[in-house]
Amino acid sequence: MGGQHLPTGRRVPSGESGRRFPDFDVLDRVPDWDPATAATVVGRLARQPDLRFFTPAEEAAAGALFDRLLAQDGPPGAPKVPVLQMVDARLAEAQTDGWRYTDMPEDGDAWRATLAALDEDAAERHGAASFADLDTGQQKELVQAVQDLHGKPWHGLPAQHVWSLWTRYACTAFYSHPWAWNEIGFPGPAYPRGYQRLGIGLREPFEAADADPVDPADPRDGRRTG
Repeated sequence: MGGQHLPTGRRVPSGESGRRFPDFDVLDRVPDWDPATAATVVGRLARQPDLRFFTPAEEAAAGALFDRLLAQDGPPGAPKVPVLQMVDARLAEAQTDGWRYTDMPEDGDAWRATLAALDEDAAERHGAASFADLDTGQQKELVQAVQDLHGKPWHGLPAQHVWSLWTRYACTAFYSHPWAWNEIGFPGPAYPRGYQRLGIGLREPFEAADADPVDPADPRDGRRTG
């Protein structure tokens, strides 16, 4: 690993209970990677830098929004994937996706505008000072209302493109983190290890078996709720 230090307490922060891959830790695969890849992945577990893009008000709104989008609903102080800090770093460095919808502002401006709009909705519908001041249920209601608009306008912007902005940034950050990989059983970068079992349903020697392989969204599964 070229001296790359593995952090302690490296498994999914919520613990082993209820995990679909209870014996899997992607960092056990570190010796399979080249030093640059290992350093990049392990570095994502390090303390994130201080925020540089979001203002304090935007930080509060964005943090609450990411928690609702990604269901990181643990108790205050519980460890979680630092999506807020990861998105802030991207925006501070103007590391966008390299494209945007023509009816949307530049990504940084769009984030500022949509977070302010959430605060406006919180004040109008619930009399709150900000989106972050709402309880979880009220926050979910306002976020769901944006998704339900589809192509209709929301505060002068097409709601479906606002939703795309939010989820693209949130999911890119969340699913680049080793804790998220542990939750979905993803064994990390294939280079230089490669793959050998390319057929459907075949599992590589380094992949973990799913302890609960039924698709939770499958209507044929009687456990499905909602």
